[in-house]
Amino acid sequence: MERLRSYETGIFKKKPADLMQIFKDVQSKVSDVVLGKEKPVEESNPEYEKLKHYIFELENHLAEAQKHAYRLVKRHRELGQSLSDFGKAAKLLSSCEGDALGKAFSELGAKSETLSIRLQKESHQLLMNFEEPLKDYVHAVQSIKATIGDRANAFRQQCELAETMKLKEINLDKLMLTRSEKVGEAEIEYKELKADSEEATRRFEIIVQRMNEEIVRFQEQKTLDMGIAFHEFAKGQARLANSIADAWRSLLPKLDACSSAQ
Repeated sequence: MERLRSYETGIFKKKPADLMQIFKDVQSKVSDVVLGKEKPVEESNPEYEKLKHYIFELENHLAEAQKHAYRLVKRHRELGQSLSDFGKAAKLLSSCEGDALGKAFSELGAKSETLSIRLQKESHQLLMNFEEPLKDYVHAVQSIKATIGDRANAFRQQCELAETMKLKEINLDKLMLTRSEKVGEAEIEYKELKADSEEATRRFEIIVQRMNEEIVRFQEQKTLDMGIAFHEFAKGQARLANSIADAWRSLLPKLDACSSAQ
């Protein structure tokens, strides 16, 4: 009843031209909805748009990095297996030769098998310390993307409910103006819609807060994790390269001796 009295004191003060414009706005709005002319509702926030662009670009680049990290792991494994097979073949050759040549083949085979073990070990380290953290990084970005999707849906629903509430309010104005018997029913619908609209706004605000927390946590923790991962990757590759170089270098004098003997 209070709302009815307030509308009676407010509505009837409006000029006929104002009321006609209200009804025209309602008719135009309904026509746009029916004909599908309405544009999708999206947030127009420069900082938010910048963040979305960053997340989508980051996901693409991380996926590419993770793909090549997997190829590195695979390459190390394949090279390790190839060295193992070559070492076995060299040892078989040593049994067919005698003296210095046979011994050289045996040394070559043993060294190849040793390097094979080191490569297999390094491939496992590469998997655990580099590829897996990259996967975790990708999953974290995908989680933020999912929250962005939730935020977009919540924002859209909030805007749609707010717009519908405006239409309901205008319709209620019209019913009160004409003193229709449907005023009571329209008031109940308006109150229910208003409660839904307020709940949608709260839900949107909660999602925005959750997204902000995810971003902070992501930037603090994952950036640190990836810094460690790249550092461990560089150390591992340097260690492997030095190990391979030292192994072949130690074999050179023996092979030189065999070559000189020939």
